[in-house]
Amino acid sequence: MSFQSYLDSIEAKTGLTPRQFLDLARERGFDETAKATPILDWLKQDYDLGRGHGMALVHVITKGPQISGKHVGTTGTHADASDMLWLDGAATNPNR
Repeated sequence: MSFQSYLDSIEAKTGLTPRQFLDLARERGFDETAKATPILDWLKQDYDLGRGHGMALVHVITKGPQISGKHVGTTGTHADASDMLWLDGAATNPNR
């Protein structure tokens, strides 16, 4: 699954875009200095997200939307269209 696919599936499950999760995380005091475990605990408790999906949001919360270009432009299950994650909802993603 690509990084973007993780975010899209989180949106499908919860009804919240990654940007909305980022805003919620900031309201809870999570920022670039936050550790993964408290964020994962919150996501599991409030949204029933598992570790893989949770870690995708941990990246966005602590590092922002830019990801490694390692899988950009490749084929296969981990391929991403861009090294910049789309946070504003799957339906509006210009890379789709």
